[in-house]
Amino acid sequence: MTIRLFSGWKARLDLLALAAACGLLLAGVAGGALAQEAAVPVMETAALQDAPAAEDAAAEPTVDKGDVAWMLTSTFLVLLMVVPGLALFYGGMVRAKNVLSVLIQVISVFSLLILLWVAYGYSLAFSGEGPWIGNLDKLFLSGVTLDSLAATFTDGVALPEYVFVAFQATFAGITGALIVGAFAERARFAAVMLFAALWFTFGYLPIAHMVWAAGGFLFERGALDFAGGTVVHINAGVAGLVGAYFVGKRVGFGREALKPHNVTLTFVGASLLWVGWFGFNAGSNLEATADAALAFFNTMVATAAAVLAWAAAEKLIKGKSSALGVASGAVAGLVGITPAAGLVGPLGAIAIGAAAGVLCVWGVNGLKRMLRADDTADVFGVHAIGGIVGALLTGVFHAPALGGTGDADFSMGAQVAIQAMGVALTVIWIGIVAAVAFFIAKLVFGLRVEEEDERAGLDIAEHGETAYEY
Repeated sequence: MTIRLFSGWKARLDLLALAAACGLLLAGVAGGALAQEAAVPVMETAALQDAPAAEDAAAEPTVDKGDVAWMLTSTFLVLLMVVPGLALFYGGMVRAKNVLSVLIQVISVFSLLILLWVAYGYSLAFSGEGPWIGNLDKLFLSGVTLDSLAATFTDGVALPEYVFVAFQATFAGITGALIVGAFAERARFAAVMLFAALWFTFGYLPIAHMVWAAGGFLFERGALDFAGGTVVHINAGVAGLVGAYFVGKRVGFGREALKPHNVTLTFVGASLLWVGWFGFNAGSNLEATADAALAFFNTMVATAAAVLAWAAAEKLIKGKSSALGVASGAVAGLVGITPAAGLVGPLGAIAIGAAAGVLCVWGVNGLKRMLRADDTADVFGVHAIGGIVGALLTGVFHAPALGGTGDADFSMGAQVAIQAMGVALTVIWIGIVAAVAFFIAKLVFGLRVEEEDERAGLDIAEHGETAYEY
């Protein structure tokens, strides 16, 4: 999702007009039609009839209503991923006495980050061209109007800035909501909210700027992250693991069976995540074009491959394929294809999905035991591991020889090295930021509820209600 905010076009009007005029002259000499790749047919006809009109079309960006409609739909789909998708996915994985606490944390963190995005998040992520962070030029959406544009493409088409602000707001919100699954069933609500604000400010915003904004450190070095493998999933997974360590293990962990109370809810949540993820991935193309269709299709086939790969691996390891397993496999595939969605071919997408499915089985079993962390909803094992797999394999399957969309001179080794640098930078930076943020939250509120409250359940202890009548 490569973004350059549209600004200062008037200063380049003369140069663009000259280029358009030269293009028209050459086309006339050749006897062909004027080729403007992104212009609508009406504009092409006008350009052939009137040279000044061609200059205006080249100089001023246009807004395509189809792109706007697609991006608003994509934004809605990402919202669907969070509420109800992620909330139900996590809610079914915890015990009945804690389900409401998870639902509340997911929707509350998401809501908090949406408002912080408006206040300063959008500005720090996408305003300015510094290597590490943006500036405060768009504080409280200053300068964002009905007429302002963002994401101007090479074909002269642009998005209304409000559309881009809204779409990116959902990305920030869902990343924070993903984290809460790692320390569910024992964290204080107030501490979770304070952590989310600190992590968002010092963790999410710098990574988003470095990866997606013009001038960003990783962006300028050619790191590929189509829809958020590093920005969203590795980020959330690492922060979740740090949180699991800071908050500590649940009472009875390792001694009692802490089983999901409703796998059906989790399965429904995973299904909604799959549906919403089409907006997450295909929407990240920012245009309703063939590239969006590629990202859409890759999201479908990669997830299907991951479901079957997880089921097969679970069958080999445990003797049975579980509903919780195939639901988790779907999420693993969605995570794995996220950084590669519009950058690889369908066969590459299938390979990435299958790899993510198998390796995430290891992530939530063998690796989890090695780390000795009580990651309640396997945020690290699915999102961090799946994100790392996807980020690295993007550097492989982006190669045109493997069906990817890379240039003819694409260097697989060089790209994988750049991808690895992006992964390492994200892991290190988010690990530090998350540790500091949890430490501050611990000092202010205390991270964990009292043992008596934990045994009674967070629904009653923190929110004064229960999900079910017994």
